[in-house]
Amino acid sequence: MRVYGVIGWKNSGKTSLMERLVAEITGRGFSVSTVKHVHHDVDLDQPGKDSHRHRVAGASEVVLASAHRFALMREHRGPEPDLAEVLSRMAPVDLILVEGYKRDAHAKIEVFRREAGHDLIQPGDPLVRAVATDMALDALPVPVLDLNDTRQIAEFILREVGLATV
Repeated sequence: MRVYGVIGWKNSGKTSLMERLVAEITGRGFSVSTVKHVHHDVDLDQPGKDSHRHRVAGASEVVLASAHRFALMREHRGPEPDLAEVLSRMAPVDLILVEGYKRDAHAKIEVFRREAGHDLIQPGDPLVRAVATDMALDALPVPVLDLNDTRQIAEFILREVGLATV
């Protein structure tokens, strides 16, 4: 599977860029899935609901299924799964965009805004292939892309993963 990351510090604009990239790339006819790494517990379930009762009883996986979507919840009851394990459970698509997992070994684009109050990640990570920003940056060893030019960023990523149509 083709995997490409979008990384950056909190409040840098990663999620907004992800949303725009999904719309842009799917608009070109490619199938896209996303992975979002979070640092807090995620629970789609509610105490008292049947699916919650299944989990509490010890089910390893619980699927909530309806006419328009299904959600698979898996209890790993151990260490947090790494990105490779998460990806192995996903259905095949043309591209998986990953938000977060900034230290994992996959190609990434860094979203950088000085207002976020952090230094660039790129100088310390050779897998950061470009920086998307809304400001001028001193010379970097990677391309600097306009954070507001979703088309340009999408084209860069599609070239990187071998899906460029031009």
